[in-house]
Amino acid sequence: MPTPSPTPETLHAPLTVEFPFTRSLGPVQSAFLTGLRHRTLLGVRTADRKVLVPPTEYDPLTAEEIRDLVEVGSTGTVTTWAWNPAPRPYQPLDTPFAWVLVKLDGADTALLHALDAPGPDHVRTGMRVRVRWAEERTGAITDIACFEPHEGNDRHELTPHTGQFDDMVTSLTAPARLDYTYTPGRAPTDYLTALAGQRIVGERCPSCRKVYVPPRGACPTCGVATAEQVEVGPRGTVTTFCIVNIKAKNLDIEVPYVYAHIALDGADLALHGRIAGIPYDQVRMGLRVEPVWTDSARYPDHYRPTGEPDADYDVYKELI
Repeated sequence: MPTPSPTPETLHAPLTVEFPFTRSLGPVQSAFLTGLRHRTLLGVRTADRKVLVPPTEYDPLTAEEIRDLVEVGSTGTVTTWAWNPAPRPYQPLDTPFAWVLVKLDGADTALLHALDAPGPDHVRTGMRVRVRWAEERTGAITDIACFEPHEGNDRHELTPHTGQFDDMVTSLTAPARLDYTYTPGRAPTDYLTALAGQRIVGERCPSCRKVYVPPRGACPTCGVATAEQVEVGPRGTVTTFCIVNIKAKNLDIEVPYVYAHIALDGADLALHGRIAGIPYDQVRMGLRVEPVWTDSARYPDHYRPTGEPDADYDVYKELI
């Protein structure tokens, strides 16, 4: 009986997609967030007397500009909910909680936030809740630490508000982050395994004969499976590029630097790579480059010029 081939290692890796961005605030959003810092909840009244919380600067029905700010209550009613048994990092609470939509007293729309409750049996639509304020408030939605159950049936009279406070919040940095574990399929696994051996492999479509790098397991043009491996490169040609002038968080690369599309020799699809070993203002389309591997790296750190003459445009124009 033949000896079975060893099962290839199942690759997996934790990945984080993170893009915090800063946005300026108009007068209504500025008043709302500054109000949270002062433990004041503001809504905005539309022409038909509806009160929107969170407030918007334009009427969602008429698109008219609205500025009539009113103070609503810090208590309210749950309109719907969902239990979260396993909180993720950066969520409002680190123990199981309910996501709830709460219609604050005086408001006509609901606010999404967390409800601190012992379990799902303690949450119901129609229950009364109140705001639990954060001890330290900065002018963000996190100034509401969460909601908590409230036995009172108090109601709130709407109070007009100027929207003016000391030290108004005029901008907001919003974190956008996704943490997940990536497990590649067969084709990417073969590609990554080859990279660990400083080889670059693609797969050829049996129909159109194009070689895709990185391989996808199927031809995106013909829709058929690919299995024939083809070693490409390692040298290639810069087809197009951009100069990066903004330093990314946690990235130890000085700006400006160049990120390029590189068509490796023998490939019919350009891949991404950083260009180094040449001043950024000398990078150009047609530049011939080769990968640079660092010690124990599973992929090239960057690409550098080979010193060859530039490739003719007609050679790579279909790969831009």
